[in-house]
Amino acid sequence: MTRPPGSQPRTQGAGRGRAEAGDLPSPSAAGTVPIPIAFSGVAWVEGPLLAVRGVEGVGWDEIARVRLPSGEIRAGLVLEVHRDVAVVEVLQGTGGIDPERASVAFEGRPFDIPVGEGWLGRVWNGMGEPLDGGPPMLSGERRAVAGAPLNPTERDVPSDPVFTGISVIDALMTLVRGQKLPVFSSAGLPHLELAAQIAAQANAGGESFKVVVAAMGLTHADAAAIVQALETRSSAGDLVLVLDTADDPVVQRILTPRVALTIAEHLAFEHQHHVLVVLADMTSYCEAVREVSAARGEIPGRRAYPGYLYSDLASIYERCGRLRGRPGSITQVPVLTMPGGDITHPVPDLTGYITEGQIVLSPERHAEGVYPPVDVLSSLSRLMRKGAGPGRTRGDHLPLAGQLVAALARARAAQELADLIGMEALTETDRQYLAFNDAFSRDLVNQLMDESRPLEDTLDRAWQVLSILPERELTMVPAKDIATYYLGDHLGREQHGPVSGAPQGSAPGQPATERDKGVPYG
Repeated sequence: MTRPPGSQPRTQGAGRGRAEAGDLPSPSAAGTVPIPIAFSGVAWVEGPLLAVRGVEGVGWDEIARVRLPSGEIRAGLVLEVHRDVAVVEVLQGTGGIDPERASVAFEGRPFDIPVGEGWLGRVWNGMGEPLDGGPPMLSGERRAVAGAPLNPTERDVPSDPVFTGISVIDALMTLVRGQKLPVFSSAGLPHLELAAQIAAQANAGGESFKVVVAAMGLTHADAAAIVQALETRSSAGDLVLVLDTADDPVVQRILTPRVALTIAEHLAFEHQHHVLVVLADMTSYCEAVREVSAARGEIPGRRAYPGYLYSDLASIYERCGRLRGRPGSITQVPVLTMPGGDITHPVPDLTGYITEGQIVLSPERHAEGVYPPVDVLSSLSRLMRKGAGPGRTRGDHLPLAGQLVAALARARAAQELADLIGMEALTETDRQYLAFNDAFSRDLVNQLMDESRPLEDTLDRAWQVLSILPERELTMVPAKDIATYYLGDHLGREQHGPVSGAPQGSAPGQPATERDKGVPYG
């Protein structure tokens, strides 16, 4: 028999294999706490799961407490109930559990955490326990971490930009409040560095803004690097960091994004902040889901992932947006690695169906020493027009972005032609497009990992790069914008000099080459 979470608390009664009710203490929570009943009929243990026989009145997603003979107590969640058998995920893992000597108590309520602004400025694990040596989070109000997608009838249209301080994102794939914009990467690319930079620099143009970072499956070195990169923002009380490392229990990895989103929802819709949630790496999360699914003996789908992976990811991604009549918002930047660089892999494939665009990182751009190594022609923000343009960024922003992308496509075609027939056979215009492509990567895209550029600086750099092309090629921008911002037909920088303060084409932190120090293009 199943009992939905939130139903009336149990009273003690007859139950096969029942131990004393007082054996397992229940954590404090607001309101009435059901009396836990301990059962000793553990049938089997496999992977992160155990099964308990002889249960009564236990419901899905209910908190369980597993007590070992040593007195150690581990938390768990009910995954499935069939007749008198309950399957429990043990959050700290099942290592060392003897089925003959363990007992399990069910608390009659779903897994929840306290909510409030006390999370800010702290580092926590995937279960909401402190990792920074501070006290646990205490609050009279608690929320179930399972959550729910925002009600579609209450959603408001995403609008207004989130500024990341990263030129290629702000100029060409603007992040909008309430949007889901993932980063698609591959092994060896600086996706964690990019995620940390976005979390450290993002802002809402002067409005109240908070950041929640959920990092999953990290090595200890990567975890330490993220803590260090976000130290300034965290010490300012604007950031919550939820860390799950590779040696943490696999079930904790499944909880981590849900704990982070539960914190973010309360900050956004109760405390009226604009909240950015960065989730990295969602591929590690999906692998954890696959591992638990295999332990449950479920029929696998594509590449052994469970058939419900799409709905599982949607239950996370759809917990963002704006609510009509409320000033707060939740914006998501999920980061995921594509195994083998395969964008058709189930994780990026399903993510692309749910989210509104993608930022794709390129091994080729990375090999050229460009940071961030974004493949602009494979990237887009489908909601950019909702958050950019007059009254939001700058009047010339949208046509400028369109012209830049069109010029990049023409430059790629010119490069392919040059590879085929040689540079000598190219027209003068084709050579100008190649010079534009070089300048685009060097003066607009490339920046330091700790450099935050104002939007005005980004758009001015974009115009200076675009001015390498002759005016007749600028067919997507209004004449008034050309009159205001265009710097004139030229192939070099003799008239205007290099962009002030721009990293000059080398890898971040490396000295510029002679070619990068102002030698004319072409």
